[in-house]
Amino acid sequence: MWQVYQKGFKAWLQLEKSLAENSIEAYLRDLSLFCRFLSSIQLGNSPTSVKADHLRMFLKWIHENGFSASSQARILSGIKSFYRYCLLEQICQEDPTTSLEAPQKKRALPDTLSFEEIEKLIAQIDLSKPESTRNKAMLETLYSCGLRVSELVTLQLSKLYLDLGFIRVRGKGDKERLVPIGDSAVDYINLYRQTTRQQIVPQKGKEDFLFLNKRGGPLSRVMVFYIIRDLAKAAGIQKTVSPHTFRHSFATHLIEGGADLRAVQEMLGHSSITTTEIYTHLDRDFLRKTLVEFHPGFKGNRH
Repeated sequence: MWQVYQKGFKAWLQLEKSLAENSIEAYLRDLSLFCRFLSSIQLGNSPTSVKADHLRMFLKWIHENGFSASSQARILSGIKSFYRYCLLEQICQEDPTTSLEAPQKKRALPDTLSFEEIEKLIAQIDLSKPESTRNKAMLETLYSCGLRVSELVTLQLSKLYLDLGFIRVRGKGDKERLVPIGDSAVDYINLYRQTTRQQIVPQKGKEDFLFLNKRGGPLSRVMVFYIIRDLAKAAGIQKTVSPHTFRHSFATHLIEGGADLRAVQEMLGHSSITTTEIYTHLDRDFLRKTLVEFHPGFKGNRH
């Protein structure tokens, strides 16, 4: 019986909430875990049979099974969303999750690289290799615009407005946003397009992708991770570095430089400003400069 509700919940997430596929899968995984627990205590096969006490038992169960506070909070959030759906569809008349609070979780401060470390990492690119121009353009764009790696690898030629200093990015939930791009990133994208990119024959249907592999297809997220990991190792950087480290560094440097939190939220594509507020742990004494004054990518003095 729960399969019917899960199927309806999936359709609601797709059509009403316009969530990305991986987000929907995460919601459904958490709901399946909840259903497994309900089956283990032989509870009825309808959302209406669930009470707040059952949910407290479930939270205790996932805690005892080694789920972190962060995972527990995420799972509870998914169950809350499911019951919002049930109320809207009149499957339930009451929401048993209303009195529940998520476990307190420590908000981990993300690893960041200094501007000097980013410069040192990018300097490790072997310029004798054919992919060097692409990789340099890619990392400059990643840092200059604070993109998610998925946004970087799906960046399209038709969405570049480099003469205006902007790119159009498709983010989570297929939402598009305009993001400023710095002079150095613009220069390297133009160089890449005029050289390496022209020598690659794009696969059918992939002609509009900016960053291509040698077979003419778009780069995978994993490939970008490996490129950055190897460069960080070559640069002697001991931190755990990934594509997301560039995004964290972008936001941290802007906040330190005095950028408005809402402007950073807009550029990062965060749906809620509370997600952006993770960066306000920084010393407020640094909040003096404007975005353009601080961010190295906007100075136009890099080579």
